[in-house]
Amino acid sequence: MTRPIFQKRRLPWLITAAVCFVLALFFAFALIGYKYIALLLGGIGAVILLYLCLPRKFRIMLTVLLCAGTLLFTAAEIPVVLAARGDTGVDADYLIVLGAGVNGTVPSLSLRDRLNAAAAYLKEHPDCVAIVSGGQGPGEDITEAEAMETALIAAGIAPERIIPEDKATSTEENLRFSFALIGDPAEATVAVLSSEYHLCRAKLLAQRQGETVYGIPARTSKPLLRLGYFIREAFGMAYIWVFG
Repeated sequence: MTRPIFQKRRLPWLITAAVCFVLALFFAFALIGYKYIALLLGGIGAVILLYLCLPRKFRIMLTVLLCAGTLLFTAAEIPVVLAARGDTGVDADYLIVLGAGVNGTVPSLSLRDRLNAAAAYLKEHPDCVAIVSGGQGPGEDITEAEAMETALIAAGIAPERIIPEDKATSTEENLRFSFALIGDPAEATVAVLSSEYHLCRAKLLAQRQGETVYGIPARTSKPLLRLGYFIREAFGMAYIWVFG
């Protein structure tokens, strides 16, 4: 038998759940790129309501499931956070810059963050060649590779130091197609530049292709957006572990 939800002592919890739902709607529909923050807040609100109305035995089952999920999430998040620091002192022969969304012909915020980091690295390592990798997706008038090449040239990087890879539609393809352009990656020092939260998965996918790469992080410029991406990436790593 379910418990009556509207009791005076439960009013603070009901208010908390309502606030979570309102904030979830705000992040989902009023802002761009905060979907996972919205899902987290909506999930917290739903869990509160379930605890308020479910019988004791179901609340125990829910607690067990939440604990198991939290352990899996934590196990997936730890390597993501550790890899986000990147590898220091890397003097790469090739820098694979992973693409992100392009709004028409304008790089998204995530891609701008990556391009800023790529330009800074290439200026510090003048012998390094950049491979800018990314095809054309929905809402994009040009390939991500073209947008990245244009931006890096505008930032002062010589065109002959940039190799575009414009066919990839996933991180796995970004890496595979870029390695093919290098020839024999085993004889070169190869680094992958991506958003800090994405480096763990990128390096894992490279290892599955038999390649060892160094990670160069691009710091996400908006802290709350960074939090949402770290949450998303933990779920992405957990998915790889469970489903391969």
